[in-house]
Amino acid sequence: MYYRISICGMERDLPICPVTDDLWIGAFVIFGDVELTKHCAAELLKRAPAYDYMITAESKGIPLIYEMARQSGQNKYLLARKAPKLYMRDLFEVKVNSITTAKEQHLYLDGADAELIRGKKVLIVDDVISTGESLAALEKLVEAAGATVCGRMAILAEGDAQQRKDLVYLEKLPLFNADGTVK
Repeated sequence: MYYRISICGMERDLPICPVTDDLWIGAFVIFGDVELTKHCAAELLKRAPAYDYMITAESKGIPLIYEMARQSGQNKYLLARKAPKLYMRDLFEVKVNSITTAKEQHLYLDGADAELIRGKKVLIVDDVISTGESLAALEKLVEAAGATVCGRMAILAEGDAQQRKDLVYLEKLPLFNADGTVK
């Protein structure tokens, strides 16, 4: 089963995948889709508030934030990692429960990145916002670093995220029943 979606004038077929017996989602994976990434980045930048830095969570937001930074001429973006790396120091850490991940995860921000954004305006960027758990975790990281969240952006808003007034997104992605019909 697939769900056809139009984003920035381009159509894509998303496989419909189970989360639970009665909740299925359209799996949006931007990895490898250079054309769509380029167009989504340009459209989001048109709608972006003034910001000093951008941040995303590892991993599906990486191509999008990279392209947004490239198009805007910004040489630095921030990445909240799912596991600490040897080179990271003075870690900032928050926990997150995502709809697409079976277990509790943690996000980590390097202390040097935290120092860089202290007192700055930070734009949160992601591919899909659904329950808002990953978004809330990123907000906590940004605030713990002493920065201000100035905006929240995603390519797609799924489920309840579509009702959020603080989220800028390009298209709605419905939730599905097990038979592939829209909830």
